[in-house]
Amino acid sequence: MSVYDVNANELVEKAAEELKKVSEIKAPVWAAYAKTGVNKERPPLKNDWWYMRAAALLRSIYVLGPIGVNKLRVKYGSKKNMGHAPDRVYKSSGNIIRKCMQQLEKAGFISEIKVGIHKGRKITPKGKSFLDKIAKQLEKKSAQ
Repeated sequence: MSVYDVNANELVEKAAEELKKVSEIKAPVWAAYAKTGVNKERPPLKNDWWYMRAAALLRSIYVLGPIGVNKLRVKYGSKKNMGHAPDRVYKSSGNIIRKCMQQLEKAGFISEIKVGIHKGRKITPKGKSFLDKIAKQLEKKSAQ
């Protein structure tokens, strides 16, 4: 059982709950006031959005890794409403992604890697087993 076999939204929500128990992953003080990108008008409504973003990043690194901050900024970016003018696509906040990745790295879930001229972060065996255990729990829950 792996992350490919379960619903991604359910996996991220459950992983966010489990990441709250990890001592290395904490939302900074400024996270309550920060927008997640220039394309957003307001900060996120949920108070635990930091853990949701960290869990989503962990799943993205599992599936796409090795991957860097810039490609993740594109992945989490979206369109901005420009009024009468056509919408424009903007990248997400690199600071939020970078800080989440640093915390995940400190917790031992991901690690930095360099392959030739390409560098980025990939999932460690600890991070892989963390997500696979959650996927297994979700599969058992849906089978009942």
